[in-house]
Amino acid sequence: MQIILVVVCIMIFIWFVRSYYRTQHALQWWSCRQSLKLFLEAEIIRDNLLQEFFTIRRSLELLPVENQGLSFSQTQECLTKTNSFHLSLAQLSDRLFPAYLQDSLPLAIESTIEPWVHSHPHLYFDIEMPKSWRHESAETSLIVLRTLEELLEITLPEVLTELSIYISLKQVENLGQLMVKITYPDVSALTFSSNLPELSYLCETFRFLTSGKTFRQSNSNSVAWYFCWSVPVL
Repeated sequence: MQIILVVVCIMIFIWFVRSYYRTQHALQWWSCRQSLKLFLEAEIIRDNLLQEFFTIRRSLELLPVENQGLSFSQTQECLTKTNSFHLSLAQLSDRLFPAYLQDSLPLAIESTIEPWVHSHPHLYFDIEMPKSWRHESAETSLIVLRTLEELLEITLPEVLTELSIYISLKQVENLGQLMVKITYPDVSALTFSSNLPELSYLCETFRFLTSGKTFRQSNSNSVAWYFCWSVPVL
């Protein structure tokens, strides 16, 4: 009896150790991904926004002080540069903290997917969002959005392959459920994309940060990813 108890204790200990290191690797992976994104945003600011601001400022400095009446072409040039700079700042703001995040998770998801729709015309997106959603913390909503972004970046191939992506957000009892179903052109593409180690890290990180659960279902040439977390009860 004692031997059995010792064996059980050892097995439980080994399970906890493996679980600890699995979670540690997943969080390290998540941290590296987020740090890389912040670095790329900083590069955009240095290489684009600051250069645009310098150009606008230099253009204003070169305007003759005594010339109070600007020509139509000069006015349009300044307006064009100013509008471009404003648009770049707005896009940067949305990338750092997505629009609508504090007010509506469904709207935030739609806003996050919109750039993907415009930049990937070969992908077919079908998005099903509820008209209303219970209020929840911006921190949880941000984790859900970042998880969705990471999933798309990991699973969608860089080559121009026609894929179908179905995204839905539902509330199942007291759980929020984000489902992403990707249909691939063939089974080989599905097998390759579904077995990437980054996906295990992503699911482990989501479970740890939200105290939620994840699972997937495969069928023919499609795979559906489910991300579930507790939602506030009124």
